[in-house]
Amino acid sequence: QVQLVESGGGLVQAGGSLRLSCAASGSIFAINDMGWWRQYPGKQRELVASITTGGSTNYADSVKGRFTISGDNAKNAVFLQMNSLKPEDTAVYYCNTDVTATSRARFVVWGQGTQVTVSS
Repeated sequence: QVQLVESGGGLVQAGGSLRLSCAASGSIFAINDMGWWRQYPGKQRELVASITTGGSTNYADSVKGRFTISGDNAKNAVFLQMNSLKPEDTAVYYCNTDVTATSRARFVVWGQGTQVTVSS
């Protein structure tokens, strides 16, 4: 089994910053990529940013220039630095990883989600 544990959400004023952290643990053979998604009430989850173990990144247009994703391969961790936050960034943020387990099975794992609230 593989688990993801997230931390770092909270309440911040518009223009402020938050840093989300996520670490994977368990029967990991290889992490293929990790990412952050967010979900608004009643909406589907949408990709915020992703990063491969090689360091290639991808961002949603709405967060480019404000959010930065980074990873620590040694710790199977991913981080999301969120600057210049806007009220429309208010959502539940989920970490996910595309992982190959020690059994060589490959699957996607989701974290439990962390609430980010930006007040105007």
